[in-house]
Amino acid sequence: MTDTPRPPEGYEFSADPARVDAGRVHRWLSTDAYWALGRTRDQQDRAIAGSLNFGVYETVSGEQVAYARVVTDRATFAWLCDVYVDPSVRGKGIGTALVAAVREHLRPTGLRRVLLATHDAHEVYGKLGFRPLERPDQWMALFFE
Repeated sequence: MTDTPRPPEGYEFSADPARVDAGRVHRWLSTDAYWALGRTRDQQDRAIAGSLNFGVYETVSGEQVAYARVVTDRATFAWLCDVYVDPSVRGKGIGTALVAAVREHLRPTGLRRVLLATHDAHEVYGKLGFRPLERPDQWMALFFE
């Protein structure tokens, strides 16, 4: 796509899992992300190990400012999750650029669908092609208490 948002000047996208600052990601998610509050470091480390991981980094310092991960079979299905932008850089388009870059990273795999769940960012994801499920009544979830 030619209209794929890019990170603003001074920031870069990376799909290199070695660049992920696992401690920072755990701190962000376990203390500030409504969907992951209280997540243990062990859980987060296992989630990172079992996923594709993406980040946005300050170009000069290399400091990570945003994160997303994708759980996928790399053939038919993917789940985009744990999308997080550090509060100090929100409002600059970094989150939109991150999700767009993830989308483009996944595009060549031939996936049929990429799902996500959001409580409050429907407009952001909608700009990038995500839309509500046409038949949500066909989907179910198993919850372990």
